[in-house]
Amino acid sequence: MPWRKQLKHDATVALARLLIAFLNVVPRSLAQFTGAVLGLAAWSLAARDRYRIARHLSLVYGATLSPSHKHNVARAFFINSGKNLADVVRFQRHFDHEIRPLVTIVGRENMDRAAARGRGVIGVTGHIGNFELLAAMSAALGYRCAVIGRELYDRRLDHLLVGNREAAGVVNFATSESPRKVLRWLADGNVLGVLIDIDSIRVRSAFVPVMGRPALTPIGQTILGLRAGAAFVPTFCVRMPGNRYRLTYLPEITIEPGDDFNTDVYNMTRACIEVLDGVIDRHKDQWIWLKNRWLTSPERYTP
Repeated sequence: MPWRKQLKHDATVALARLLIAFLNVVPRSLAQFTGAVLGLAAWSLAARDRYRIARHLSLVYGATLSPSHKHNVARAFFINSGKNLADVVRFQRHFDHEIRPLVTIVGRENMDRAAARGRGVIGVTGHIGNFELLAAMSAALGYRCAVIGRELYDRRLDHLLVGNREAAGVVNFATSESPRKVLRWLADGNVLGVLIDIDSIRVRSAFVPVMGRPALTPIGQTILGLRAGAAFVPTFCVRMPGNRYRLTYLPEITIEPGDDFNTDVYNMTRACIEVLDGVIDRHKDQWIWLKNRWLTSPERYTP
């Protein structure tokens, strides 16, 4: 690795460790304030990301959202993200006594009913709200919960992230893990949290309507879930007033199975996306609009 790039990585890791240490020794109120300030600073400096968010909001909502509304959505997203990060890095020291009491649980009976069948649960979610807290809270509620996490570019940062998840009782599967290992996890009746709102040519995907536009969408989790006979339960953890959270387990998604497995995979994936679309619409300032969900064109995509 070139020395300049290595130096940049070293500085990033050192800064991350310093920030984590600081956010863990100060009161939560100050940690939340710090997260908000960092988020606001990032919003102020990231002109390209502000443009991307406004562009993607325009693709979906057109003129129904005013420029000032788009501006406010972008600003609030960065602030919310900074606050979420401040809580996530406090998991190891402050989760049980400080963060967990601030989460209101809604619809737990939906998850209990699905888990009781003993064939595994696909926890369907996306990059909205505090999805790291979603996994940690699910584990704290007694579900054996795992997530599939893409490895970070620096192993030291990846170690920090995975260690934080594991300290909260969440099992981490790398994207390089064998599908058989994930299938066994589901077959044992456990929960697998999956983020379905990514555009990536590196994973098995199909084009599914997302907010009215075709978008490349991962289908590997749907294939594994259907093969295991798992339940698909949409679940989200969004920020609420007063720096609190609401974790919601929605009713299980079901489809009428047909004679063609690939069609079933498409129909289930589309049904999951439709639920996620609705949640994003209700919490626009908590979804990652800066990522181009429609980056890959169907005309240029080669499976």
